[in-house]
Amino acid sequence: MAKKKENIVSDALLAQMKSLERTSPYILRVTERKGLPIPVLEICDRIENTDQKSISGRPVTRLRELGTIQGANLRACQQPIWYMLSHMQDNEGRPYDAANLLRGEIAFRGRIPLDEEAGTKLSLLIRLQGQVRDAARVELMAWRIERFSQEEAMYWLARTMVGGYGQRSMEWNKSGLRIMLAGQQKDTEAVDDLLARLRK
Repeated sequence: MAKKKENIVSDALLAQMKSLERTSPYILRVTERKGLPIPVLEICDRIENTDQKSISGRPVTRLRELGTIQGANLRACQQPIWYMLSHMQDNEGRPYDAANLLRGEIAFRGRIPLDEEAGTKLSLLIRLQGQVRDAARVELMAWRIERFSQEEAMYWLARTMVGGYGQRSMEWNKSGLRIMLAGQQKDTEAVDDLLARLRK
């Protein structure tokens, strides 16, 4: 018997995703890239394109890639990522179950519109995890970010973006945040203890 495929998109979910895609503040692309483990999650935020104006005079927006996660780090973070996305609703206030596309073996490929809270938390995780090779520390970061309020996540994400103090300051902020959220390489026992308490 063939293995049952997971992450099947229902017609209702597909309609919700389509209705949200043009206006959602974040888009999560579930894709594949040559030379990288499958799948790759690529997070993008929506920013105003100042070079263009629509006929109606409203701002034209474009997507800006903020980073990717894949391989061991993605596997370590799947459960906290699901929780980050699990509370989303669509524009009509209905449950928006796109989080379930990232459960188990991720067979879905395409774009998942995210709301402000889910997109901010996931963007922060993805921007921090790239330099961390210890999957337990990455998972700890994910669980701690999942517990942030939207305002906390927005504040810390802003600190990882290039601002008035330049690229070097941004890298210092990211390095400090990694330590604040998940300690250092030598902190194995403390990381394991925190994970045991934070996992759901």
